[in-house]
Amino acid sequence: MADGKIRIGIFGGSGYGGSELLRILLQHPQASISFVTANEQAGKAVADVHRNLHGLTDLHFTNAAENLDQTAIDCAFLALPHGQAMEIAPQLALHVKAIDLSGDFRLNDKEEFETHYGRPHTAMEAQAGFVYGLTETNREAIKNARLISNPGCFATATLLGLAPLVANNLITGRVVVDAKTGSSGSGAKAAANTHHPQRMNSFYAYKPFTHQHVPEIEQELKRVGEWNSELVFMTHSLPVARGIFASIYVETPTEITEAELNDTFRRFFADSFFVRIVKGSPDINWVKTTNFCDIGFATRGRQLVVFSALDNLVKGAAGQAVQNMNLMFGWEETTGLKLVGTNP
Repeated sequence: MADGKIRIGIFGGSGYGGSELLRILLQHPQASISFVTANEQAGKAVADVHRNLHGLTDLHFTNAAENLDQTAIDCAFLALPHGQAMEIAPQLALHVKAIDLSGDFRLNDKEEFETHYGRPHTAMEAQAGFVYGLTETNREAIKNARLISNPGCFATATLLGLAPLVANNLITGRVVVDAKTGSSGSGAKAAANTHHPQRMNSFYAYKPFTHQHVPEIEQELKRVGEWNSELVFMTHSLPVARGIFASIYVETPTEITEAELNDTFRRFFADSFFVRIVKGSPDINWVKTTNFCDIGFATRGRQLVVFSALDNLVKGAAGQAVQNMNLMFGWEETTGLKLVGTNP
């Protein structure tokens, strides 16, 4: 540590996830950033790539292939494309705590990973040391962990909506999740289907039945409680820059009122500052740029719909990663994360 602050290395700082890590950590009272890598941007000033950080940092991007001094860091964030963290994580010094924002270490099953991510897993021995980092359901394990696998953005929204129901045995039959995300979820590099002119007035589904977050969701639900329901998970592209909205359709064993459901969710999330229970439907406008997940619901007899809204880049990525870092180093979970949204 330096001046009482932990020293941080960010691997992969040029994308949207890396940008949000920088935005949050530059203001964190317990954090000091030692280096940030971005191979294509190596040598450039961080503020020249992320113009929102102009005047806030003098950091320059370095190349990850350089011999970076691991004695200069206490914590590493891996904000890299899928497949790259598994090359770096096994090489980290044992004194370095690490949080991986990719999908490389989320799944315990090698075959499931290779099926859903379309690449071989070359570091399953290292995977065994990772703890799944959904803070609200795995808080105690995270506190004692050295290595954290940060959940996916869709997985976070879905799991926070389903976990109280699974933990209280309130689900019978099939669960249908209809989830929608903004374009930033596709990364900083434009592709044919994520380019703004293509997306701004469009709406479409993608990866039907095959999204890589499905096995991650089911793996964690089995840890939370008795999960044996069929999960139908559909993702859609929203014509907005950031935000996830999930509608989760469930049938309960017996009729349940909104008042009973409200009590169930509030008890489950009693110690979770970043989950807000709202009346009716949440709105992605009120969670954008924040670490909050807003949850609402509606009931009709045994039929139930849970609505979950969060910022895919903050609670769905960088914010949750910093939330986990806070726990790993023994600080208050909300440190540096009471980010206020905008109105409008």
